[in-house]
Amino acid sequence: MRYIQRMKAALLLALGAAVRAHRIARELSQEKLADLSGIHRTYLSSLERGKRNATILVLARIARALNVPLTGLVPPLNHTIQKAKRTH
Repeated sequence: MRYIQRMKAALLLALGAAVRAHRIARELSQEKLADLSGIHRTYLSSLERGKRNATILVLARIARALNVPLTGLVPPLNHTIQKAKRTH
């Protein structure tokens, strides 16, 4: 897999993990968070699994529904870059 593809995969997986962790910490189901965010449950599921590349606007709606800053959903870029490089 090329470096850019690994980077994209690592970022999407980290983003999805952050969304899922915040959702679980708030004891919300995927259905409830999707409803609060105005998105479809299957979209949220795909996002949490790293299969979707959400827009900044969708992430802002999810962050608001979770009552976290948008930056709380974005994985630390340096860590993600290093992880992608290690799998090179």
